[in-house]
Formats: sequence, structure tokens, C-alpha cells
Amino acid sequence: MDDPWDLVIVGAGPAGAAAALGALTAAPELRVLLLDRAAFPRDKACGDGVAPDVTDMLAALGVPGLLDDWAPVQRLELSHGSRRVSRPMRRPVRVVPRTVLDHRLQAAAVAAGARFERRRVRTVQPLRRGVIVDDDLTGLVVIGADGAYSAVRQAAGVPAVRRRAIALRGYVATPPRWSGRQVIAFDHEHPQAYAWCFDRGDGLANVGYGAFGTAGLTRAALLRRLGELLPGADDGTDWRGHHLPLSSWRWSQPDGHLLLAGDAAGLINPMTGEGLHYAVATGALAGRAAAAAITAGRPDTAGARHRSAVRALLGRHLRHTATAARLSAVPAVLTAGIAAANRDQGVFDELVELGLGQGRLTRRVVTGLARALVVR
Repeated sequence: MDDPWDLVIVGAGPAGAAAALGALTAAPELRVLLLDRAAFPRDKACGDGVAPDVTDMLAALGVPGLLDDWAPVQRLELSHGSRRVSRPMRRPVRVVPRTVLDHRLQAAAVAAGARFERRRVRTVQPLRRGVIVDDDLTGLVVIGADGAYSAVRQAAGVPAVRRRAIALRGYVATPPRWSGRQVIAFDHEHPQAYAWCFDRGDGLANVGYGAFGTAGLTRAALLRRLGELLPGADDGTDWRGHHLPLSSWRWSQPDGHLLLAGDAAGLINPMTGEGLHYAVATGALAGRAAAAAITAGRPDTAGARHRSAVRALLGRHLRHTATAARLSAVPAVLTAGIAAANRDQGVFDELVELGLGQGRLTRRVVTGLARALVVR
């Protein structure tokens, strides 16, 4: 452990960049090494939606206005068979391709003082006083922000997430009927699956199809259902697929020098498949936990600090999203949710927050669902 880095972050996507920013805003003197197997800019399969909570967190990390040059999208439309709701969101989102978002975040982390190195990390070995990465790098604390198949997660002894989703994403020229909105069409033939079209505001729209559970879902099958639910969306280009490790009722973070954030922590909303909010939030928390442990001279306490912070922020929310995901797998409940959101702007707003932020199943949402089910 001669001359170790204070903090090594594996993965320079949103979770990793947020971890670097969180650490360096808390303790600017730290020596932070940011690793990623790809050079930036690079693409990643994603719906590209950036919720306002995410931009708020980025501002708190020292990068305000990072996406102000991208058009805000105000309206969200949801449908399930013949049932439909189209309403303005309480706060607009931005639809920003990951080639842009991730590059800007990585550059912001470097500007804040992190050193970036392109490297595919293959081995991570925790020791009593720190961590060895690939036999030639050492760090007092290592943060795993290296995605669904995280090497850091494996080294930490955290089991792989069993429940997964699969998504296929492409881009099309935005048709007038989808301009200025996010459109989600739930698949009435397959539970917990939906097609989407999110207008980027620059003439293109992010389109795709996602399904919870991956058995038998080929690229051809995903494209076929996308075209049936949103005709014309399957004419896109730049198709990319991605597996999503879905959050559950419980979340694991061991004690010690290894921390997990974002997809590597198995944090993907099981109701919507959204993961960017969790990535930035838990990345920032991991960076701050690491900084606090290192500056206190107790890097071995980083894991416990991070676990406490994430549970305080997301513990109840994760339980509510796990419950909501099970409920939404019942077609009658999903239809009732759309009917309740169509009847009440407040129910609509709170369901959006549950799916994109840190929302919960509030009394208003539960009452709206119950009433819609009775009417049905």
C-alpha cells in the first residue's frame, strides 16, 4: 500500500462522476482516480430522460446549469390499451443523449480535480488497510460504479441481482404527434413491458421497448412490439440493448473499503426501469462517505457510512417502489392507475415522482387507485 490513491472509482458514468464530485466537494485535497474502460464521449443504452431532481443534485455537486442548453419537456402521456392520460409534469425533464450527459459529467469530475484513466478493471482485492486494483493500483477506498456486471460488486461479496429487465433503444426523427412530450405505451399483451418515445427537442426522439424479465426476448421481438405499440418508432437507428438489475425491497452494502453505487449497487427502479436518479444520488453519497472516512483516518468505516446514508435517503422509497412494481404487474391495477392519474393531477404528479425520483405510495395515490378499481 505504498503511496495509495485516496479514492479509486471504477466506472466514469453518472454514478462514478457523481462519486468523484461528491468526494471532491467534501474534501478537495483528496487524490481521486477515475477509471473507465471506454474513452469519452461514449454511448449507452438509456431512455435519456433527466429528471429535475437529477439536475438539482448536480447543482449541489458544483455543476449547475449543466443541461440548460437542452429543451425542457413538459408533457407526459401514458397509455394502456384504450386508457390514456396526458398531463403536464410538475417540473419538466430534459432528454439528453448519454454521449452528451456522461461526457459532460466526466469532464466536470476531471475539472474538479479527479484524474481520469482509461482502463478495463479486471481484479479488485480488498485488504485490511485498503484495496488493490489490477495488481498495480492501490486505494484507501474503492467505489464500484461499473455497471450491472460490476467487478467491485463481485469482490465485495454482494450477490448478483436476480431480477432483471432488458431494454432496446434507438433514435428516430421526431414525428409531430410526439413533439414536445414523453410518451409511454404499456404493452397490453405482456405484463410489465412498455414502449417509449421521448422527444429530445433537437429533431430526434429516443425510442425503445423495455420488459421486466428477459426470457425469450430477442432483438427482433423487442422491435416488433415497439412498432406495434408506437407505429414508426421501430424505423430508428443506433439501436443498443442493455440489461437492468432491478431494485428490490432490500439493499446491500457491506462494511469496509468497497462501496457500490448506481447499477453496480443493483439500483434500478423496478416499476419504471429508471436508474439515472439512483446513479447520481448514490454516487454522490458514496463519494461523501469515502471522503468522510478517509479524512477521519478510518477508511475502513466507509462502507458503514455509505450504507447508513443510502438507507436514510432511499430506504422507504425502495420498499414503496417494490410494492408498486408488484401492483403494476396486474393489468387492472395499471389501468386503474392511469384512470386515477387522468382524474387527478395530484395523483399524476405523485406517480411521476414515484417512478422518476424518491416518491412513495402516498395516501392520495392509494385512494385514487382504490376508487378507480371500484369504478372499473
